[in-house]
Amino acid sequence: MAIAIDFGTSNTVIAKFDPDTQTMEVIKLPKIAQQTAINPELIPSLVYVKDAQNQDLLIGQKVRDNGLDISNNQRFFKNFKRGIGSNIQGFLPQLDEQNITFEQVGEWFLSGILKELSEKPDSLIITVPVDSFESYRNWLTEVCQKWKIEQVRIIDEPTAAALGYETQEDDFILVVDFGGGTIDFSLVQLELGKSNQAQGFILKWGEKVLGKSSAQKNKVAKVIAKAGMNLGGADLDNWLMDYFHKEKDIPKSSLISRLAERVKIKLSEEETAEEVYFNDRTLETYELSLDRKTFEQILNENQFFEQLDNLINNLLQQAQRNGVVRENIDKVLLVGGGSQIPVLQTWLQQYFNPEKIKCDRPFSAIAIGALKIEQGLQVKDFLYHSYGIRYWNRRKSRHDWHTIIPSGQPYPMGNPIPLYLGASVENQPSIELIIGELGQETTSTEVYFDGDRIVTKQVISGNTTVQPLNDKKGGRNIAPLNPVGTPGSDRIKVLFIVDEQCTLKITVEDLLTNETLLDNCAVAQLS
Repeated sequence: MAIAIDFGTSNTVIAKFDPDTQTMEVIKLPKIAQQTAINPELIPSLVYVKDAQNQDLLIGQKVRDNGLDISNNQRFFKNFKRGIGSNIQGFLPQLDEQNITFEQVGEWFLSGILKELSEKPDSLIITVPVDSFESYRNWLTEVCQKWKIEQVRIIDEPTAAALGYETQEDDFILVVDFGGGTIDFSLVQLELGKSNQAQGFILKWGEKVLGKSSAQKNKVAKVIAKAGMNLGGADLDNWLMDYFHKEKDIPKSSLISRLAERVKIKLSEEETAEEVYFNDRTLETYELSLDRKTFEQILNENQFFEQLDNLINNLLQQAQRNGVVRENIDKVLLVGGGSQIPVLQTWLQQYFNPEKIKCDRPFSAIAIGALKIEQGLQVKDFLYHSYGIRYWNRRKSRHDWHTIIPSGQPYPMGNPIPLYLGASVENQPSIELIIGELGQETTSTEVYFDGDRIVTKQVISGNTTVQPLNDKKGGRNIAPLNPVGTPGSDRIKVLFIVDEQCTLKITVEDLLTNETLLDNCAVAQLS
């Protein structure tokens, strides 16, 4: 059995592929999924830690059923996906004499889902946000390795969504994925009848070939452009909670956040929405009421539409560089809970004909689409982030970053990129090189705590957001020099290349001795 997991900030969805019948379906796990007639496949991304040492946990709907999601209890976790791989400002509690991390909570949640399955999968496809850094993907890789599943693969969420809508004839598909933690745009070109040569971005291969996928000839999904940011439904909930706090002096809490989310969801169906809050300490009752016009004003005040404009313009510029203009886009497909907000669909109509915009599979498209690589789909992708090396900027008297591999680079690369380096001091015993993943140059995302809630903020700084890939003991030293180095001339040649598995590798040659110091050495798994 092959399964796909769409691990979301607010909700998670699982789908399975039966190799015998070649069919796909969303898995409904009644013990941990929400018990409603609408979208019963949604598993709330919630964790309650009863005993950290013995890993005694409640996950998903069980947390809500026990009323554990409405109090400021340090054993309750939500929106934890946003903290994975982030240098978050704030703290997490120590539970049962154990230090808790977002990575640990995320692993508990995903492992708990797998335990609910009736059988262990042979193959796993898991989706990730477009803008996720290597720290998140590396964490995901480590977690998957612990499960001892035969084959594990990864695919971008919006790319999977384009496939989940089962589009057969359209050439260019724009997917808008607005989830609880991120909003991602991805422009995908579907090419029919292409032969199968690769199956997405492979994290781990097993020896077993599942189903009939190796013999099929299905469509190819080529990613033309993509852009994303850490802005999701959880941020909208926080903005609503701030509004109710300011306008009605209602204290901020997990309960108010939950009620604000309900108001937001109701506004997708109704012109006005209302929830009632009873303070059992003061015996006061508050009405949380809102209409769509006021909701839109709150979004405007928080630069929501301005950020969306910047995001889609970024994507359209990428597309134009690849020969695709806005008029070439055949369909706009919306996924994620936030995609159901009417004002988002109205905003999209500024850019696209309303007939092109579809929003009928907001929750199932990603997980179902991810399973398409189990049927022999080939995904052609490119690097979303740039990668560079750290150097000392004498003019600014600080460390800075020089781009080696630019964003948009297709992989595998045909030819390596060379870099020549020399010693900086007399009798230098080795040369160190710190390689980093470079984010957006104009904005960065701050992740921090405000009380018990996790908040993200887009900061206009002009600086490059960087996550070093090898800045650790033993990882920086790429070239021991024998004889020792002296300044004044190039001493080593470093060749950078990204292979078909999206792995960054380097080869290091000593120009003085003609010795190869590193040969095709893996530095990091890229995205």
